[in-house]
Amino acid sequence: MSPSVKGFARREWGPLHSTVRTALATRKWRAVPMTLAAVCLTSVFQIVQNQDWGYQPVQDIGSVRAEDPLVLALLRTPLSLFVPALDLPVWGALAQVLLVFGIAEICLGRWRTLALAYVATLAGTLYARVGIALGPDNPLGLPGTDAQVVDTGPSAAVVGLAVYVCWRYGARWTGALVIVAMVVEVLIKNNLAGKEHLAAIAAVLAVIAVQEWRERRGRGQCGADPRPGTRSWKPPIRS
Repeated sequence: MSPSVKGFARREWGPLHSTVRTALATRKWRAVPMTLAAVCLTSVFQIVQNQDWGYQPVQDIGSVRAEDPLVLALLRTPLSLFVPALDLPVWGALAQVLLVFGIAEICLGRWRTLALAYVATLAGTLYARVGIALGPDNPLGLPGTDAQVVDTGPSAAVVGLAVYVCWRYGARWTGALVIVAMVVEVLIKNNLAGKEHLAAIAAVLAVIAVQEWRERRGRGQCGADPRPGTRSWKPPIRS
């Protein structure tokens, strides 16, 4: 590997790699209890919803459709994050949760991770209603039939968390690649899931913009630069 490539890798992933490696080396599985609980919960939902007696109860507590009353959809949204989509391999959902939620829990803390995951998922859920109201002729719109599509799974939360962690730890090129990949997904397969991923990214970028503004104000007051890779930067306090 050339020195330039090593230098790029160190700048791009050094702080993130160091944080995750240290946490796993010192605490092992105790570093990610929320993530392991999320993997177990997702597995349980997958098993139960594939039983004759379990499908409807899972739908009742964790299945969201744009045609549902808004209050009901908001109540179901938190658990919908952990209900795997029936038309996709469950192992993909479990791998996403284990990898991305695990890294986020180590880097951000469990409560920040859950809050950002919910913001990203909620953004996708609310976008579906807006998109259907705009209609299929609008570039941001959706066909009316999407109102009946079951909207579950961790993908929107995973995408949002990936973008946020990349920003927080200075992996800007990786974060940009995630965003570009989601845009390409919509261009290739223009469906509800792809556009919800973009809505999740938009919500997280709004959170980032607010934090950037607050940090700029803080730097103006104390002269410190809190970005990863700088001398004064410190990882976020884990909760």
